[in-house]
Amino acid sequence: MKTLDVITIGRSSVDLYGAQVGGRLEDMGSFQKYIGGSPTNMAAGTARLGLRSALITRVGDEHMGRFIREELAREGVDVRGVKTDPERLTALVLLGIRDETQFPLIFYRENCADMALCEDDIDEGFIAESRAVVATGTHLSHPRTEAAVLKALHLARKHGAQTALDIDYRPNLWGLAGHGAGESRFIESAAVTAKLQATLHLFDLIVGTEEEFHIAGGSTDTIAALRAVRAVSAATLVCKRGPMGAVAFTGAIPDTLDEGQSGPGFPIEVFNVLGAGDGFMSGLLKGWLDGEPWPVALTYANACGAFAVSRHGCTPAYPSWEELQFFLARGVVTPALRKDAALEQIHWATNRHDDWSSLRVFAFDHRAQLEAMEGATPEKIGAFKELCLTAALQVADGKPGHGILCDSRLGRRALYRAAGTGLWIGRPVEWPGSRPLTVEPEIGADFGGLSEWPLGHVVKALCFCHPDDDAQMRAAQEDTVLRLFQAARRNRLEFLLEIIPSKVGPVDDDTSARLIERFYDLGVFPDWWKLEPFASDAAWDRACAAIRRRDPHVRGIVVLGLDASEGALAASLALAARHDLVNGFAIGRTIFGDAARGWLAGTLTDAEAVAEMAGRYTRLCRIWDEARAGAGGKA
Repeated sequence: MKTLDVITIGRSSVDLYGAQVGGRLEDMGSFQKYIGGSPTNMAAGTARLGLRSALITRVGDEHMGRFIREELAREGVDVRGVKTDPERLTALVLLGIRDETQFPLIFYRENCADMALCEDDIDEGFIAESRAVVATGTHLSHPRTEAAVLKALHLARKHGAQTALDIDYRPNLWGLAGHGAGESRFIESAAVTAKLQATLHLFDLIVGTEEEFHIAGGSTDTIAALRAVRAVSAATLVCKRGPMGAVAFTGAIPDTLDEGQSGPGFPIEVFNVLGAGDGFMSGLLKGWLDGEPWPVALTYANACGAFAVSRHGCTPAYPSWEELQFFLARGVVTPALRKDAALEQIHWATNRHDDWSSLRVFAFDHRAQLEAMEGATPEKIGAFKELCLTAALQVADGKPGHGILCDSRLGRRALYRAAGTGLWIGRPVEWPGSRPLTVEPEIGADFGGLSEWPLGHVVKALCFCHPDDDAQMRAAQEDTVLRLFQAARRNRLEFLLEIIPSKVGPVDDDTSARLIERFYDLGVFPDWWKLEPFASDAAWDRACAAIRRRDPHVRGIVVLGLDASEGALAASLALAARHDLVNGFAIGRTIFGDAARGWLAGTLTDAEAVAEMAGRYTRLCRIWDEARAGAGGKA
């Protein structure tokens, strides 16, 4: 039984993509950080399409190497084959988007970790697990990495796996161009041609652009080059033709490219060609390994390539399987795919990282409530919030499904300490109690402060709103929520919207559902909803139905506490747990209220305060877990 569908082998780097578009790389002022390198991109791209993917490479024993490993794991890629090299740094690539034809890039790969890949890194048992092994051309450029690739290919054939080559020709990675020529895609070289042709017989599938087949075939005449490849390999040859799509040849090469098998192309705007080939290859591998006819596999490939050229970055541009199916069924609405709101929402929602299907949040983002307590000072509140974090970590004890809500004005030290602990982390942006909604000063009038947030933090906005609000109040609040949502997306941050209508006016079973519908109408698609506990199944039914109807990929709902007693919360959580869109709770004062009053007044020690809060948090977690287990889930 094969436990993996595909193993890719070769380059792995961190891509630093210029955030500004339309200028020289010299003019870039900031960069977005992504995983990169063709095999790494393909491993993530195929995982997004539902294949069981793995990668064989090396990374450095430093921050960038850990980033690649962690990001691949989040994408669902098996990282057992990612070796840590204690002596070499992870490769880096700096890239920019100048215009639709110029994409300057610089490879920082001098003695980098992935080029130290060797035969000892290839484990036969690991190769035997996979249905296919995919190599790329760069790792045939050096004797050490070539030996590793050849060992993997021979083992793949020994264990009945298929093999594929993405020619992926980069002249300067073969030593044929200078450091400033990273954008160059073709330089003739008899030596490179000879090296490639010595291995082509080992593959069942060979993929490249016309220029890449030129180097593999030793001719700048594409048909002649394909025939030269065919002379040494029986592989299916797939030739990429840019906006004209791609063609597959399973037998003799005809007189024209148009006579090959093809899939439809997609009329889209070219924004960024970097990484397009890896997106194409991801879609092609999905169709190939699923046993689809070549026209279907090429359709997948062309569509995935279209996504790649339409968005910023390489791996972040690639679609999920759900997104690909939506796109193929609906078609192109606007040639600039990154400006297609429906498509972008599906892209965002189906490619989120981490499993938070169950979430128990200790919320100590309170500010005004703590400031009003006897003995409170900003310094003491900050110290108390560190005790809250200690209690949260004690209860979580490394187990999944726990989180915190903590602010950065009074709780900065706790917030910083929480990084990397495995907790879900949400941060409030609203000024406490504001209506209409206004934000904390550090967020800024243009919400530019969000650009300083780590990517794992969730933007939480609390809005005291009601369907019966007057037009002026409604307009002011909705404008702020919409701009916050857009700013969160722009900064690659998830967004949690908390609505509390009961503090504004009378509520019934429809109140929250009406507000939810209204925010969706505005174009606000929260990753999370935080809702007050409802008194009836009908209210939960209507709120959940409103969310499901508009966003079937939502993360879910967490229930807030409103400083209720544990007994009252037990009843409200039992009701909420009957609805499977509810993931858990985000509760604060019920957990920390008494401990805060005692600690700030000097009647509780640090240890006593932590013990008090940990005990209450533990009980609430148990109450929720038992309620969900007993409910059996209700749609």
